[in-house]
Amino acid sequence: MADALPLGLSATVRVPASSANLGSGFDSLAVALAIYDEVTATVAESGLRVEVVGEDADVVAVDERHLVVQAIRRGLQARGWSAPGLLVRCVNAVPHARGLGSSAAAAVGGLAVAQALAAKAAGSEELLDQAQLVQLGGEFEGHPDNAAASALGGAVVSWAEGGGQYRAAPIRLSPQVSPVVFIPQSRGLTHVSRGVLPSLVPREDAVANLSRSALMVLALSADPALLFAASEDRLHQPHRAAEQPETAALVQALRDRGVAAMVSGAGPSVLALTSGDADRLACAEAPVGHCWERREVSFAQGVQAR
Repeated sequence: MADALPLGLSATVRVPASSANLGSGFDSLAVALAIYDEVTATVAESGLRVEVVGEDADVVAVDERHLVVQAIRRGLQARGWSAPGLLVRCVNAVPHARGLGSSAAAAVGGLAVAQALAAKAAGSEELLDQAQLVQLGGEFEGHPDNAAASALGGAVVSWAEGGGQYRAAPIRLSPQVSPVVFIPQSRGLTHVSRGVLPSLVPREDAVANLSRSALMVLALSADPALLFAASEDRLHQPHRAAEQPETAALVQALRDRGVAAMVSGAGPSVLALTSGDADRLACAEAPVGHCWERREVSFAQGVQAR
């Protein structure tokens, strides 16, 4: 039987957005971006109360269906604890359904706040277990790339092993590389976007992406001049272009200017990895309409707890 957390115990976590795939690294490469959600959970005598402010505050569920609540329950279960009641407050800044890892941020945020509550109850100074966050976050998402980036921060490569095991490792980031994101007002759904992807691909396309994804690790860590070539993709972006024509057009417009631009996750946002003033100027001068927001952001640390 699970131990009950003490009444009034509280923890807060801050969890970053993420951008996955990075062009060539489908379902394996991702970066954490400095756009943050914050989750606070307090143990109450009974019941559940959920308060949401910020992104989608007026449309998300505020009961047991909320992804953060589900993640808190799962995180406590994994640590052998339970809560008689919960007060959960979510301050959302990560745009929803834009390809910036909002669901992964919610899952990692809930799991992390559960870990922090359990650690405090046990008197531990180590509030977070990153490996467990990657594993449980990957279980929520079905793949670990976004969750791993939100958990570990920076840039990551993630993979699945036999028996449903998820792993991730950090990639050292060159200080010359900076992200710029273009966020549209329109939304997309990952499961819809995945539905257009073929189950079989030509060998030459698979080989092309294998080489480019390996190159991306080198480009991010040691030679940013390789970012443009490393971000070339044949596996997912060409197939998604018809469903997201504005996104595809912006990616092409930026690449025509020499910028390493790519679809962020499943879209519709666009990620540009820049490595100098020329890239950033090209991003600033890109032909985007009023329906797009351009943000020069930084890479983020992983989820933080207090």
